[in-house]
Amino acid sequence: MADFHRFETRRFETRRFETRTMLAFVLLGAMWAAPSWAQPGQALHPKYGVQFFPLQVENQDLRMAYRDVQSTGTANGKAVLLLHGKNFSGFYWEPTIEFLAQQGYRVIAPDQLGFGASSRPDIHYSFHQMAQNTKALLDHLGIPQVDVIAHSMGGMLGVRFTLLFPETVEKLVLENPIGLEDYRKLVPYISLQQQYAAELSQSYEKMLDYQKSYYPGAWQPEYEVYVQDQASVLGTGEYARDAWSSALTYEMIYEQPIVYEVGEISRPTLLIIGQADRTVVGKNRLPPGLQSVAGQYPELGRKTHAAITGSTLVEVADCGHIPHIQKPDQFRNAVMTFFAGAPASR
Repeated sequence: MADFHRFETRRFETRRFETRTMLAFVLLGAMWAAPSWAQPGQALHPKYGVQFFPLQVENQDLRMAYRDVQSTGTANGKAVLLLHGKNFSGFYWEPTIEFLAQQGYRVIAPDQLGFGASSRPDIHYSFHQMAQNTKALLDHLGIPQVDVIAHSMGGMLGVRFTLLFPETVEKLVLENPIGLEDYRKLVPYISLQQQYAAELSQSYEKMLDYQKSYYPGAWQPEYEVYVQDQASVLGTGEYARDAWSSALTYEMIYEQPIVYEVGEISRPTLLIIGQADRTVVGKNRLPPGLQSVAGQYPELGRKTHAAITGSTLVEVADCGHIPHIQKPDQFRNAVMTFFAGAPASR
């Protein structure tokens, strides 16, 4: 009788697990198929599909989404790694991917853990771990060396990646990177639980308003597709998990500034800085006396340029936080001129 009860218990647990697994797949399918906020005409139509790279982090089996796009022009044998910002996934690189592929590059654009189509685990997020994950992906793809283009939070990752794996980086492009100032000295601390509560209170309208701040006085309707990408998780069973990982990555940004280490970069570096950008992580918590001091990207760009020996600075006038979207021609010209320069010495 005891054996029978143990058998029935195991069978019940197995059925419960199968039911939960099936429900999870249903919810995940709903997340990608029809977000609750979606309106007619707002569906996303990504040009490039994602593949998945398995990772084990902190005893969790995870997967990292990435786009691997082969050159469509005359192949030059080089690869470019694109690193996305905090409120984005690799999706917002699509026009840049298309351009670089036409120039002969193979392009790799991952979604970091916690973002896009990648797993959203409850782990200790760090730029060191993200850099290791990204290096493991490149090793998996058999790519020994890349040029790196890194935007916003991706700029913080790009700096860490370059410091950890200098032999992997041929050239580094930093596009309006955050972390060029120590937010701990500017923005009052809030607990992780408070940040999580703030993330749980997100709405499509709040995301839209925040992303509009990236383009001061220059918002265009075609930019809204990137809000739609960020908001795709709202109203789904994945939302609470996404909010928690978002809170954890905000904590990572707050606690792990790069400003003190940029001077250690030894690879050729290009800084592309939109001059109208005033982005500050936690800007709504800035004391009044620091409102006009923090997030001054013209000054931050010049200080970083001075700190990185041999770096090149391109200042993009009348441009906010995302030059590759707002001023694509100037961004691409700056990148191609930089890439065409003398190869890095070893």
